[in-house]
Amino acid sequence: MVVQSKFLSKILPEKYDYNLVVIGAGSAGLVSSYLAAGLQARVLLVEQAKMGGDCLNRGCVPSKALIRSAKLAAELQQAEHLGLSRVEVGVDFARVMERVQRVIAEVEPHDSVARYESLGVECATGRATVVSPHEVEIGARKVSARRIIVATGGAPMIPDIPGLELGAVLTSDTVWQLRKKPRRLVVVGGGPIGCELAQSFSRLGCHVTQVVHGDRLLKREDADVSAALLKVFEAQGLTVHFKHDLNSIVAHSHGRRLLCDAPTGGVEIDFDEILFAVGRQPVTTGFGLEELGVKVDPRGGLLADGTLRTSVASIYCAGDVVGPYLFTHMAAHQAGYATVNALFDRFWRSKVDYRLVPWATFVDPEVARIGLNEQEAKRGGIAYEVTRFDYGELDRSIADSQTQGWIKIITAQGKDKILGVTIVGSHASDCIAEYVLAMKYGLGLKKILSTIHIYPTVAEGNKMAAGVWQREHLPVQLLPWLKRFQRWSRGCW
Repeated sequence: MVVQSKFLSKILPEKYDYNLVVIGAGSAGLVSSYLAAGLQARVLLVEQAKMGGDCLNRGCVPSKALIRSAKLAAELQQAEHLGLSRVEVGVDFARVMERVQRVIAEVEPHDSVARYESLGVECATGRATVVSPHEVEIGARKVSARRIIVATGGAPMIPDIPGLELGAVLTSDTVWQLRKKPRRLVVVGGGPIGCELAQSFSRLGCHVTQVVHGDRLLKREDADVSAALLKVFEAQGLTVHFKHDLNSIVAHSHGRRLLCDAPTGGVEIDFDEILFAVGRQPVTTGFGLEELGVKVDPRGGLLADGTLRTSVASIYCAGDVVGPYLFTHMAAHQAGYATVNALFDRFWRSKVDYRLVPWATFVDPEVARIGLNEQEAKRGGIAYEVTRFDYGELDRSIADSQTQGWIKIITAQGKDKILGVTIVGSHASDCIAEYVLAMKYGLGLKKILSTIHIYPTVAEGNKMAAGVWQREHLPVQLLPWLKRFQRWSRGCW
């Protein structure tokens, strides 16, 4: 019996309360928990604040609700252009911000404790502390788990400059608390979050000054995208300053003033509110991870291998806490891998597929991308061709009076293989999906061209762009022979 017990101890797993404990109920944590429950695992989801995390409460949902109100305000100002009587737009800023909260409340049930418990997930409220590779404390309660997934997300960065103590500063997390419209708003940052919020608040009647450290907006996109967006912003009344380094915030008789260093010298910008959108940092401290020896990378994110396992073999991670792509859809994508790997790693582990990562910036016009753009292709020394189709050639865009923008396709030289696509224009975030699918399954532009698209739609632009590629790659050496054949078919000798 002693020999048999020793043998069984080697092949039987240790006993745990749960198969999986997930820390954080944002996008990554929610997907991890319900996927694990669907795989018949006993899973505990722990959240110290609100279910839904950043996306629901402070990010995607509120920002898109704000963008909708701001866009309508801008459209109403164009009523005469559409043949309607002039409309005087009155913005009730407090009601706009209250609507944002109503939208959050309407979406909230999708991420609620009740819903996830109905899916088989046990939920706990409180701060989780990892006290050993297999143990987590939630308040006075200690539980054990075979595997742990850390999905604690990220938080906005605030530059450490003198004068922050003079008054509250805003971030993409806290801006939703505003109820009084700031007359003068400074937005620091030229990335997606900064651009979306700067345009929206400008359309709602704020005088917006955008301060950018670099030399253009949306630096990850091609220069023509940045130039087009700047032109739109300036036409809409935004003031954009480039190559400005933050110096300090000082008090003056009319409020606060931002001091910057620029190539032309010192710059002073008065403001009522200042919003920092200069990036996000992973949230890894305060959960016992550092005490346990879980390694982090130079930016403070969890250091993980390609399967999302950390330096402690029983702990996995997903979402903004690990990166590198800080998107809700990427957090969900990673969560699938982290969960399956955590539950079945005694048999196999799969590396996360990062080959095709689409994203969109919800300015107006929208900017969406998948794969390579020109600046990346040049940087990588990749031979490529560019096919471009302008929205001004698309019937639906003309009918909608939304002709700003284009579709730009990067293809392998001499082939219809799609290497990347950038769309600037209305519904770009929707239209990019066709290219994501095509690239995932190796479908070229000829396949898109041969697919029926509904007329008139903005999505038809994808087919039209493929047609541009086809016209530029006709077998010209056959054209004289085709001409002779057609003459012969008419009986002309």
